[in-house]
Amino acid sequence: MKKNLLITCVGITTFAVSVLVIGCDRQVSSETKTSVSSDGTVKTKEKTVTQAPDGTVTKTEADKKTTPPPQP
Repeated sequence: MKKNLLITCVGITTFAVSVLVIGCDRQVSSETKTSVSSDGTVKTKEKTVTQAPDGTVTKTEADKKTTPPPQP
């Protein structure tokens, strides 16, 4: 019984340490630009730069367009 408890504790500790060592991506910069056209359409452009724990840099761009509901 004690052997199973010891193995379980070692397994949980190993998992927790591996999560802490791996880490998470760090957001380096973020930029959002929003523009509204004459017909009410909203365009949003988002740029995000993240850095992984190993030093690699990732740039992400997203464009979103929202049209207003029709007027009665």
